[in-house]
Amino acid sequence: MSKESANKMWGGRFTSSPSEIMEEINASVAYDKRLAPQDIAGSIAHARMLGEQGIISKADVKSIIKGLEGIRAEVTEDRFEWSTALEDVHMNVESRLRETIGEPAGRLHTARSRNDQVATDFRLYIRDTIDGFLATLGELQLELARKAEANAATVMPGFTHLQPAQPVTFGHHLLAYVEMLARDRSRFQDARKRLNECPLGAAALAGTSFPIDRKATAAALDFDRPTANSLDSVSDRDFVLETLSAASLCAMHLSRFAEEIVIWSTPQFGFIRLSDAWTTGSSIMPQKRNPDAAELVRARVGRVAGAFTSLLLVMKGLPLAYSKDMQEDKEVTFDALDSFATALSAMAGMVKDLEPNKERMHAAAGAGFSTATDLADWLVRELGLPFRDAHHVTGTIVAEAERRNVNLEELDLEDLQKVEPRITKAVFSVLSVDKSVASRTSHGGTAPQNVRKMARQWIKRLEKEGLAG
Repeated sequence: MSKESANKMWGGRFTSSPSEIMEEINASVAYDKRLAPQDIAGSIAHARMLGEQGIISKADVKSIIKGLEGIRAEVTEDRFEWSTALEDVHMNVESRLRETIGEPAGRLHTARSRNDQVATDFRLYIRDTIDGFLATLGELQLELARKAEANAATVMPGFTHLQPAQPVTFGHHLLAYVEMLARDRSRFQDARKRLNECPLGAAALAGTSFPIDRKATAAALDFDRPTANSLDSVSDRDFVLETLSAASLCAMHLSRFAEEIVIWSTPQFGFIRLSDAWTTGSSIMPQKRNPDAAELVRARVGRVAGAFTSLLLVMKGLPLAYSKDMQEDKEVTFDALDSFATALSAMAGMVKDLEPNKERMHAAAGAGFSTATDLADWLVRELGLPFRDAHHVTGTIVAEAERRNVNLEELDLEDLQKVEPRITKAVFSVLSVDKSVASRTSHGGTAPQNVRKMARQWIKRLEKEGLAG
């Protein structure tokens, strides 16, 4: 379609074509065409409502819906010819509808504007996207919980400051991410609940004088209700920002786990192994097995959080109601949410694939005198020492073990009694890493019996949600 014919979309106000640069900066169809399914669904709901309200004829409604369904097939089958001159997805669909059915197409835009149209389309798209995230997050949680159950007694080092701290189990470590992801899912669910109101019928900014039924269009599109204020309906994108915020937090959690996968898979740690499906080689070093999938997941948080910041800055100074600045909401959002979706799927695949090196983990768990706290607790519990005194005694014993280059359980009883004469041989019952983790039975602790119980609870809950895949 020529630029001149494109101007017919605007009526008689414009008599000449836009400059090429204006056309380039103004057009959004290159990326917003992905909203075509939502745009068509919204138009069908709007047309049906117009017909039910007697605003347009039943015959026109029938013709419009048939034409839109034909366009939907063209889009689905990648046969639709998109035109930059027509600016965006809405005008491309409307123009094609006019080509297909003629005059009735012009009646579809009665009692609506591109402002409420795009707000509706975008809410539908974000809602669909969140639904996909919720499903994939549940699948990732399920993979983690299953792996946790299988490794409820697999002992590994627990770290603070990335230094050995206290022994934990690998299952307990994995369940920490199950909990994080549960909060992430909750944030997405909250965002979905708040966005599930229908802007259609708000028109440009002030509503419309036509006797429309906004509740009907909202119900037809599975919204909970129509939006309550026409100005707010078309002028805010907080539902996108909230989704990007939730995605940023979740991407941060994925990034932290990805970093651990990178560390754990190094020869220096050797805690896990990823198969060829999730690693790559080197063009020059034939021995290399690089955890590139984890590294790329780790990086994705930058794109997601960057999109949140970008849109926040776009929106921060805009007066009500709609401004063309808001066209900048989609490209960064699509890129960020696509990137996030890929990262989620990749992490689920890596979790399912990775295998722990139990022997290496167990050996590392005893390094760095990781049962020192167990010794201090024993001194408090059995000898009645104040914890600060027990802390000092234990520190002295650790220094002796370090001087001798042995682990705590390798010290002789006489060595321990030189520091605290009341220590008995019973102390050795708490100095092994296995007995250390077994003793952590407090709610939320790392004891294998706790981990099994919690993992099974999560598995049951997630499978009940239909995520047994």
